[in-house]
Amino acid sequence: MVLRDLTRVRLTNLDKILYPAAGITKADVLTYYVRAAPRLLPFLHNRPLTMHRFPDGAGGPGFFEKDAPAGTPDWVETFTRRAETAGRDVRYVLCNNLDTLIWLGNLASLEIHTALAAAPAYETPDLLLFDIDPEPPLTFDDVVSVAHIVHGQLENRGLRPYVKTSGKKGVHIVVPLVPGLSFSRVRDFAHGIGKAIARDTPQVVSEFPHSREPGTIFIDYLQNSHGKTMVAPWSLRATPLATVSVPVRWDELKKGVCPEVFNIKTVLSRHEDPWSDIFHDRQKIT
Repeated sequence: MVLRDLTRVRLTNLDKILYPAAGITKADVLTYYVRAAPRLLPFLHNRPLTMHRFPDGAGGPGFFEKDAPAGTPDWVETFTRRAETAGRDVRYVLCNNLDTLIWLGNLASLEIHTALAAAPAYETPDLLLFDIDPEPPLTFDDVVSVAHIVHGQLENRGLRPYVKTSGKKGVHIVVPLVPGLSFSRVRDFAHGIGKAIARDTPQVVSEFPHSREPGTIFIDYLQNSHGKTMVAPWSLRATPLATVSVPVRWDELKKGVCPEVFNIKTVLSRHEDPWSDIFHDRQKIT
């Protein structure tokens, strides 16, 4: 594959090592995003992005960037919204085509984070998110156990949740929503699920002040807040082995699974995308 033949983006520093521990170059990153585009772009469509950029690679410092940077090409679609906390307008990037995805990779956006609402209805989330991470000495196996408890709680309410690895130490459980609810309503629903589980599961905590206590798993409902984001399915993560936040089937999520096995070199061999129809399965919460 000749990358320059695929895009109008002026590609730079293709030989630069962006993942030193794995010897992965910028060309490798761009090639991954080109090959992942059929799965990634439908999820990103019209969804305001936050870039997590690592100009010196995954071993160096990174920074989050919500605003389209200076020099953004005219053909990159954007969405402007006032950020009350910042007291100014923010021009978010919308990744609606392959050129924009390649442009993001060329900026060393090793991680692509998305809003929980689409641009046309930015005040009303269309995704409910449970972000589940362990505090040592708990491990990914413990996260798996709690994730299946969350799964059961949601199924008992008639919902069909989807799950993916976070690409780091946890998992993300997502329910696609019929638009129209406020962020506060969705956040309260997620909080209620967390509190119900915490009552019966000793290592689970549902309140933020306890979220960093050793030996706990916080069911993070606060991500369901306006302006918060989730790393996109099929996005890379800035980890030593270039892991990917990958959608999995519920029966794949079991103890003994190592999240590091889902990485830039392995995930494209997966023959299915359990999230392929996620936006055709919008659900109501009560």
